[in-house]
Amino acid sequence: MRTALLQSSGQPGDVAANLKVLDQAAARAAATGAALLVAPEMFLTGYAIGEDVARLAEPADGDSADAVADIAERHGLAVAYGYPERDGEAVYNSAQLIGPDGTRLLSYRKTHLYGGFETASFTPGDQPVVQAELGGLRVGLMICYDVEFPENVRAHALAGTELLLVPTALMHPAEVVAESVVPVRAFENQMYIAYANRTGQEGEFEFVGLSALAGPDGTARARAGRAEELVTGDADPELLRASREANPYLRDRRPGLYSSLI
Repeated sequence: MRTALLQSSGQPGDVAANLKVLDQAAARAAATGAALLVAPEMFLTGYAIGEDVARLAEPADGDSADAVADIAERHGLAVAYGYPERDGEAVYNSAQLIGPDGTRLLSYRKTHLYGGFETASFTPGDQPVVQAELGGLRVGLMICYDVEFPENVRAHALAGTELLLVPTALMHPAEVVAESVVPVRAFENQMYIAYANRTGQEGEFEFVGLSALAGPDGTARARAGRAEELVTGDADPELLRASREANPYLRDRRPGLYSSLI
């Protein structure tokens, strides 16, 4: 399944403008034959928006979700994107996957909040593994800091996730996560990881780009630089099956030895 990664910070604070950027990226991705477009963490609103997080937060089935569903359906590809979700009094750092027919396939709330801004602005989610079938692959969803916890990704692997989507907002000086940690996570868990980052200066934060589609062989099947970019790569189920046979980490585990982890 050809997967496109949108590396962009859009226009922080301007949802309408960011929906337009997403629409344009979807058109470009579809033209390459992509069946899936992944946008960064908090893409619809911007990340460094301070108290506007609460003002711009929307329900999972709100107007922006309808707009993304329209984008997905018009261009005939699935779209994953990050946004602030309001549910009653709580606000979550969330992401959704919309199918190519406009159906909401996955909703996820970030379980591991990063830094003072996030812990002050969001309620942490409590469901670590969400999955859906897409393009012959079992797809999972998490956000940014979540992928830096080995247990989190291993839970997805044990549940059968084959392509893990990770909208992210990785900042300097943590480039090692994009360059090394994400490919290692893909290798040790024998899956594809689609890691779509923001880029450039945004308030106090400097986002580093380096979005990647990491494969089960531990290599980046697609890799962006530091600037605004749309990159594509293929998540191949046949290569994944062969890689899992050659690298049987999941089969060779000895869970009885790992009780101290919990």
